[in-house]
Amino acid sequence: MRAPVCAALLLLLCALSDAAARQFSEEQMAAVRQRIKSMFYHAYNSYLNNAFPYDELRPLTCDGHDTWGSFSLTLIDALDTLLVLGNRTEFQRVASLLQDTVDFDIDVNASVFETNIRVVGGLLSAHMLAGRAGMELEPGWPCSGPLLRMAEDAARKLLPAFDTPTGMPYGTVNLLRGVSPSETPVTCTAGVGTFILEFAALSRLTGDPTFESAARRALTALWSTRSDIGLVGNHIDIVTRKWVAQDAGIGAGVDSYFEYLVKGAIMLQDQELLNMFRAYDQAIQNYTRFDDWYLWVQMHKGSVTMPVFQSLEAFWPGLQSLLGNLDSAARTFQNYYSVWRQFGGLPEFYSITQGYTVDKREGYPLRPELMESAMYLFRATGDHTYLQFGLDAVESIERIAKTPCGYASVKDLRDHQLDNRMESFFLAETIKYLYLLFDPSHFLHGGGMEGDGSWEGGGASGQCVLGAGGFIFNTEAHPLDPAALHCCSRHAQERCELQHLLLGLTVPTTEDPPPIQSESIALKPGEKKAPPPLSCPVQPFGARLAILGQVFSDDT
Repeated sequence: MRAPVCAALLLLLCALSDAAARQFSEEQMAAVRQRIKSMFYHAYNSYLNNAFPYDELRPLTCDGHDTWGSFSLTLIDALDTLLVLGNRTEFQRVASLLQDTVDFDIDVNASVFETNIRVVGGLLSAHMLAGRAGMELEPGWPCSGPLLRMAEDAARKLLPAFDTPTGMPYGTVNLLRGVSPSETPVTCTAGVGTFILEFAALSRLTGDPTFESAARRALTALWSTRSDIGLVGNHIDIVTRKWVAQDAGIGAGVDSYFEYLVKGAIMLQDQELLNMFRAYDQAIQNYTRFDDWYLWVQMHKGSVTMPVFQSLEAFWPGLQSLLGNLDSAARTFQNYYSVWRQFGGLPEFYSITQGYTVDKREGYPLRPELMESAMYLFRATGDHTYLQFGLDAVESIERIAKTPCGYASVKDLRDHQLDNRMESFFLAETIKYLYLLFDPSHFLHGGGMEGDGSWEGGGASGQCVLGAGGFIFNTEAHPLDPAALHCCSRHAQERCELQHLLLGLTVPTTEDPPPIQSESIALKPGEKKAPPPLSCPVQPFGARLAILGQVFSDDT
């Protein structure tokens, strides 16, 4: 195994020496942003002209097809990207169009995982960005609004999947009829552990704890199934808690579970979620990491089962950068970048020992994960190597995947055969991360925006500070604003306190009246203020935030 790895590293060092020599000016970065915008509109307009209202575009035959549920998925997934690119007018038009045309009360079998990250996440993000987009807002926004109600409606259609003995959800649900009696109880790890961002956001925006409770119950159940050496497998029976596929790694079937532990910890200021990830990370580093690659191992023994790199693993360097592990993140990114340069994209599976693609896994469906990591690492380091990768990615996609009707998935990176599909994540994630990589002053990074302040007011009294930075991207690259969650949780707390106060004034009591108190509210020397007898939940918004790609916790 060492010889191919060394050969790949030599190629990498040559590539990086060329890339490191180039420094991008502001004008050059602006020019690349314009190219990325053109890519977006070529694909987006092709979808509108040829595929809407179907879920996705078929770029070789210039028509559309339904893939994940028949609710104009590409339009929902691309909505917040419109605002990222500065197109408020089209954002407003599409947001209104979706309210008029999308109906989740349909007899369709839908993926619980995909519907959550693409539909619920996309609608939540668009709702939180509606103020910046110049839409007319309901009183009390962001704690109310039509896009929020749509997200809640979609999420409620998923809740029957969580009604299991363990709390871990089924993989598929019928949006009209619930879970089929014949539905398999086997689902992937990510399909259990990738709900806390969207469901907690819904609960804290709406005041309904049902969603967050369901997500946390699933996480707790999954956490209890880890092996004696601290790893989880790939597929689990959600009824019996037995692992059906016992391969442990960071790629397909597992990836976003780890991602949501870290991002959930940041967004919710939740130390327990961070502790879970740190325990997993220690086991991952001990058993799966070799020469800054991450292999697949048997979850109980730690023995290698698949010495392959999967393209979905490319999110890992970005996630590590959020935790401040920049050196190891950079080395792993460089490994992945060397594969990109070899093929002009990342094959779904890449044999580390052979230095080549794996049979029947040679495709590249224009995935965004390496762009995502590049964005985080450039934010954290300022190293223009990541900009060079971004430019390489733009040029590769333009050269290999562009068609007259959009951009096509690459069926085989060896000869660049194309497949007749453009996944919605190309507009939701790939384009978005590329654009944000080349726009370090973007409002999603905490910077300003032309003609706009860097933050906005919201909440029932207009006193909440929203959009000031610290956005958390879900696994479909939909940005969520932690400040909005805090805003609505705070107002819910105040309403709860007021309700308790009013009930205390109006409910008769047979108990002896309390001693007469002084009318003064000032505390006497040494006196402590007694906590109010309330059961309202308190959601503190602490000082731990992601700054320049790193998380600063209380003990940093």
